[in-house]
Amino acid sequence: MIRVHDTLLRKKVDLEPVEPGKLRMYVCGPTTYNFIHLGNARPLVAFDVVARHLRARGLAVTYVRNITDVDDKIIRRAAELGEDFHALTTRFTREFHQDVAALACVPPDLEPRVTDAIPEIVALIERLVARGAAYESNGDVYFSVPAFAAYGELSHQPLDELKAGARVDVGEKKHDPLDFALWKAAKPGEPSWPSPWGAGRPGWHIECSAMAERYLGPTFDLHGGGIDLAFPHHENERAQSQGAHGAGTFARYWLHNGFVNFNGGKISKSDESAKVLFDRAFKLRILIERHGGEAVRLLLLTTHYRNPINFEVVVDGEDARTAPLRFPGLEEAERRLEYGYLTLQRLRDALAVGKPGGEGAVAKEAEGWLAQLQSALDDDFNTAEALAAHGEALSLANRILDNKLDAPKDVKRRTLERLARELTISAAELGLLEADPTAWLADHRARRCAARQIDVAWVEQKLVERTDARKAKDFARADALRDELKQGNIEIMDTPRGTTWRVAD
Repeated sequence: MIRVHDTLLRKKVDLEPVEPGKLRMYVCGPTTYNFIHLGNARPLVAFDVVARHLRARGLAVTYVRNITDVDDKIIRRAAELGEDFHALTTRFTREFHQDVAALACVPPDLEPRVTDAIPEIVALIERLVARGAAYESNGDVYFSVPAFAAYGELSHQPLDELKAGARVDVGEKKHDPLDFALWKAAKPGEPSWPSPWGAGRPGWHIECSAMAERYLGPTFDLHGGGIDLAFPHHENERAQSQGAHGAGTFARYWLHNGFVNFNGGKISKSDESAKVLFDRAFKLRILIERHGGEAVRLLLLTTHYRNPINFEVVVDGEDARTAPLRFPGLEEAERRLEYGYLTLQRLRDALAVGKPGGEGAVAKEAEGWLAQLQSALDDDFNTAEALAAHGEALSLANRILDNKLDAPKDVKRRTLERLARELTISAAELGLLEADPTAWLADHRARRCAARQIDVAWVEQKLVERTDARKAKDFARADALRDELKQGNIEIMDTPRGTTWRVAD
């Protein structure tokens, strides 16, 4: 049985889909006015694992993740750049897709855009107005929060406290400070669409309610997103949808991932130091280019998705605007991935020669690690525990390859074969170590050479000289060349495929 922590209930519960064998899931996607940052990446990776694991457990998953391509931030950004809003969102949707692919996230089954869902949005607002849950005011339409008695349940915030913090912007004519916009009357120069209340555009919250209903129905299984969306976005989505269709509709389970914190504190663009570092340290594209998307993914999976992650940034200098930056967590993630891919390469080389192990026993240590990994994911998608089991499998493979396991030869062979098969299964569930080892290691080496300004041509020339020396049986010369490369942080590895090399730590 798969268990999930439901934000609404504040506890773990059994995941029981509306329709047995099928699961419908909606996750809030990006607002496409700029590049995404590390905090945006966390729900992408977390809910990618959710979808992967549920499918591995035999569920037919329909995964919907939206694109917000019209809202206040987009309009402001387009005006600042003097760019058509549609051109802006098209450009940054393309950049988003590039980043999310680098994170090894499987594309959602459906990726609706707000501008394609205007008829459904208008129809949902009309239903709310007809039911007395919304009202028109000078061309705007607002949801009436007092008409929804369950408001605040999802985010666990009392209404009186919410009222105390509520604000009414200039020009707004609400019946209650907590009421929120479903439809915004057109303003000069802004994109707009026709509606029964005049030209205008949708509010942010109604978009997701309408798109989720269109593709998943009035009631579906799982709604995910970052904890920052629990209020007001998800609270308002729930109010709108249940206001339109009644109690018990919309999402049956609510899952929220924790924050990504910066050097022990929450990332905030209002903080001066964070402002300076935001584009340099938090922009996902920069982190991918420096360390690879898979390293970012691994970093985000090392902590349970509901817990906060601390992202450490080391500034090697006094001026954060220009000083070199280091990201110790991503450096460690790259080291772990390199270890994993080197292990897979060794496994591949070892199994490419000799006879298959056939039927029979395997080493006791190989029995159960995959079940432990999958059991951890069954328990509210605990990737931290799953990675621990995954690491044990890699360690066992290396012990056998290093002849450090006391077992008969045929048992070792069968164990390596089993590990190779099961590591493929775990790769598909975690989205880690899915790439071709040779290709990944080459890309990794190229990144490290560029970062350390290592002359690849010089290294390759020294390797040629060493090969020639070994052929001539000049082993003293070959050893001297190995030592020379070692001084340059180059580690040589003689494998069945020939001599290769890596940048040492």
